[in-house]
Order: sequence, then structure tokens, then C-alpha cells
Amino acid sequence: MLKRIGLAVGAVTLALGIAAAVHAYDQDTSGQNPNAGAPPFRGRGPGRGMGGPGPGGGLLGPLPMLARELGLSDAQKDQIKSIADSHRSEWKALVDREIAARQALDAAVTAQTVDEATIRQRSSEVAAIEADMAVARARAHAEVFQVLTPDQQAKAKQLQSQMRQRLEAWRSRAPRH
Repeated sequence: MLKRIGLAVGAVTLALGIAAAVHAYDQDTSGQNPNAGAPPFRGRGPGRGMGGPGPGGGLLGPLPMLARELGLSDAQKDQIKSIADSHRSEWKALVDREIAARQALDAAVTAQTVDEATIRQRSSEVAAIEADMAVARARAHAEVFQVLTPDQQAKAKQLQSQMRQRLEAWRSRAPRH
């Protein structure tokens, strides 16, 4: 399970992070951002599908730096921003569904009487939404990756590998309960 979370974090980091980093970077450098200096959104969704703990956790993880490291052109930044904008309502709907499903699961788990069938049903609903989120991340990742040059793709893969290694190192140091 932790390995899947780590891979999901990597995929989310690459696809969504580049887009958001480009957008945030453009807003900060153009002077149009009234919140300049405020950190970009790093919140975590209600569940594992939105990113796990540790380095690179959360939707965007450490990606504001990635746009610079990849040396994206203005045209690439515009394309990636367009990709992110085109998926924004889909991602919001998925997050809303996940929140509702996890709340329903929590209610079933903490009910006074244990209803195993309901708990299993609610767990299945959460899993189905996580699968939908994984597909959405994969689609966005594929779209963003097509915008990158072969050299940028190689660099992105290298950075993603480094993030996985850091996540694994963090996990090995994390206390086990």
C-alpha cells in the first residue's frame, strides 16, 4: 500500500505539480498575484489518493522548483496551464466525491453497531474513487509529458526517481506503529 502511495505521489507530482508551479510562478513574476509570497497550495486531500505523508506529499509536493529545473519555455508553460485548467473541474469533482465517500466510511466505522456489509460497501466506494483519481492523474500526466522535449522528459523522470528515493528514505526512518 505504501509503495502505491509513493508511486501515486510521483505521478501527481509530475502531472499536477508542473502545471500549478507554472501558473504560480507566472502569477508571482507578473505581479498579478495578490498573495505573492504566500506558499502554493500544499494541502492534502482527505485521503491517500491525494498524496501521502513525507517529502513530496500533497497535490503539488516540491514542484514549484521543477518548472525552473526543466527549463520550460513560455509556450510550454502556457500549454501546461491550459492542461491544468481543462482538468480543474474534473479534479474538484473527484475531491468532492472522495470527501463524501470517506465521511460515509468514517460514519460506518464509528457507528454504535458494527455493520460489516456497510463498511465493506463504503470501503469499496472509496477504492473506486481512488481508482478514478489514478486514471485522472495518468491522463493529465500523459498530456503534460507530451508538452516536454525528450531532454525535459528524461530530466523529469530523473527528478521523479530522486523524489521516490527520498520518500523511501523518509519511510525507513519513520516510526512504525
